[in-house]
Amino acid sequence: MTITFERVSLQFPQGRVAAVRDCSLAIASGQIVVILGPSGCGKTTLLKMVNRLYQPTAGQIYLNGQDINQLPIVQLRQRIGYVIQQGGLFPHMSVADNIGVVPKLLGWPKPRINSRIDELLQLVDLEPAEFRQRRPAQLSGGQQQRVGLARALAGDPEFLLMDEPFGALDAITRSALQGEIIKLQAKLQKTILFVSHDVEEALRLADRILIMRQGQVVQYDVPWKILTQPCNDFVKNLMGGDDVVRCLGLLNVGSLMEPPPVDYLPQPSPRLHRSDHIRHALSLFLGHGVDRLPVLEGDRLVGVLNWNQIRCYSQELVRGSG
Repeated sequence: MTITFERVSLQFPQGRVAAVRDCSLAIASGQIVVILGPSGCGKTTLLKMVNRLYQPTAGQIYLNGQDINQLPIVQLRQRIGYVIQQGGLFPHMSVADNIGVVPKLLGWPKPRINSRIDELLQLVDLEPAEFRQRRPAQLSGGQQQRVGLARALAGDPEFLLMDEPFGALDAITRSALQGEIIKLQAKLQKTILFVSHDVEEALRLADRILIMRQGQVVQYDVPWKILTQPCNDFVKNLMGGDDVVRCLGLLNVGSLMEPPPVDYLPQPSPRLHRSDHIRHALSLFLGHGVDRLPVLEGDRLVGVLNWNQIRCYSQELVRGSG
């Protein structure tokens, strides 16, 4: 479930300069890639070319190695879930009908559609009996966004495109929904391209961060490398990597952990979860006097975090901010 951009550009007919210029990158299967950059830098334009809402004027985009222009557009979009700000729900339809749109288009039988609606409502923490028949106007902003996410997942797409989905929400609701994305991704392992203007959101969610400026890729790497090894002052100022304590509170354990040794037997406690912040890990190291902690995803051991990794990372942050 990979997405590959090869020298992709888009010049709008009325534009004086290209909205996207010569962008090349590869998104691995099951990763969340967050696109960051100032307004007008080409973030949403790049995203919309994946499902052909915009057509590149140069270059190619591939899904699983297949040129998207070789796919019928309906078939392409059935493989891609799309989530926008405030959910983009159909106001005249119930929650159930909104979620069931794609399965109906796919010709699923009614019992299967109903089962899928209930499954997804539970997945996004909305009780089916309470929310099935509500209209979008009867939902809070956070609830609308949850329904929008459920609708995007309804046809079990391989890929998700998320265009600043939480940008219009208050900080508490936004944080809660970011947590839902982390939990859902642990279960579903979708390949996600996520546009954001929020550095903290990117650091919390991303396996890799793509930084754009004036339509071009400036840096594309894992979060801790972008923080500790910014390629220029623009990236350094955008990420705010000079605040070491803040970065430890934003970056998640999964970004620094290593695979567990074959013979590793974790102790019953303390343990970390992949989505925990590095600052939380630091408190466990200091409080328990250990030099290595197991990292879980659900109940599954997925890695280990060493005290030395945090120490080296903090030193790199200090050097990178100098």
